[in-house]
Amino acid sequence: MTANEKILTKFYTAFANADAATMCECYHPDIQFRDPVFGLLKGNDVCQMWKMLIESSKGNIKIEFSDVKADEYIGATQWIATYNFSKTNRKVVNVIQAQFQFKKGLIIKHSDYFDIWKWSKQALGTTGYLLGWTGFFQNKIHQKALLSLKKYKKTNHAN
Repeated sequence: MTANEKILTKFYTAFANADAATMCECYHPDIQFRDPVFGLLKGNDVCQMWKMLIESSKGNIKIEFSDVKADEYIGATQWIATYNFSKTNRKVVNVIQAQFQFKKGLIIKHSDYFDIWKWSKQALGTTGYLLGWTGFFQNKIHQKALLSLKKYKKTNHAN
């Protein structure tokens, strides 16, 4: 196992154990994260997002990961998050392809790719099925996610 494969394994093992602090230890201070829901996040906002998601799951999130591959510069893995979406309590099984770049032994870029329409059908039911494929609706999902993160950061939990 390469050093960067060990970092990815540490990151996802910590995620599976709801340990946001250890996850954040795997990130370079200049981390850039991107996914279909939050868009681009940088620096401390990335760690705050993971903390928020772990706290909002109340321990009811299952993380599985596989196919961890990394060399000195880039890496990839597949991971699956199974949870009940907090706003609707609907079960979601989200299959995610993750890509990484490394700097000084830490993750500096993390990009998660998944089908947001498939996610919205699971998380939001009929509304997600009917509208989840549209750019307008996907933008609404993005705006609500960023608003949730902004509210979370204002609380005392975001230290």
